[in-house]
Amino acid sequence: MSLFADQHSIVRKIWGKSDTVLFIFAGAAAEFALNKAVDWLYFTGKLPADPLGRLFSTVSYARKIVFASVEDAHKALDTLRHIHGAVEQNRGASIPDWAYRDVLFMLIHYSIAAYELLEHKLSAAEKEEVYDVFYRVGVRMGLKELPHTYLDWLPVREQHMKDDLQKSAYTDDLFEQYKKHLGRMRYNVLIEGQKLVVPPGVKEMLGMRSFSLLAPVVPLYKLSRIVRLDGLIKRILLPSSYKAQIDELDVK
Repeated sequence: MSLFADQHSIVRKIWGKSDTVLFIFAGAAAEFALNKAVDWLYFTGKLPADPLGRLFSTVSYARKIVFASVEDAHKALDTLRHIHGAVEQNRGASIPDWAYRDVLFMLIHYSIAAYELLEHKLSAAEKEEVYDVFYRVGVRMGLKELPHTYLDWLPVREQHMKDDLQKSAYTDDLFEQYKKHLGRMRYNVLIEGQKLVVPPGVKEMLGMRSFSLLAPVVPLYKLSRIVRLDGLIKRILLPSSYKAQIDELDVK
């Protein structure tokens, strides 16, 4: 059976640990709130009603593709494109290609940023490997104008952030929904976690200060994983309603 991501791929290591995936989720939650196409998820009503569940499902879907066979990954991506097509038909408009690329680009950036925060710096070859996996996701989704390599992608990613991000009423509403669904304490932890992985431009648009209060805590958290206290920490910091989903993110 041919796997979508090689058995020894760094991508499987990145997406095989719940804490790394949760930082991917946190960063994407911040950046997506600024995306000019966020109104598409407001159109369905699913994002404001359950922003954590909606974003979590997106991350979980991406993770399933990473660990799937080529055949199953292609089926999942074809289904995803069909679902989006139905939304487009209901609205009578097309989701712009750049919006699909932005989501793909977020998965690439935050995969690397989260892993480097919690584990170690990736080599040039490993970054290329991360890019290749998601590049193939984009190709199957029918996305146009995707750079062929990680190095070619870097300036395109920067330009996308300049062109496609802006603070809006949707931004403010989404962060209010995050606070509502998480509670003040967990919301503050989310914000501090986002500062550790989002690009400087995203911080600036969101009015975030550069320093994160979690920065001194990260080394202690890494130590807690060695002594197996990280599960307790996650149970304290994360809503109990998502416990089963979070536990499933750890590849045993």
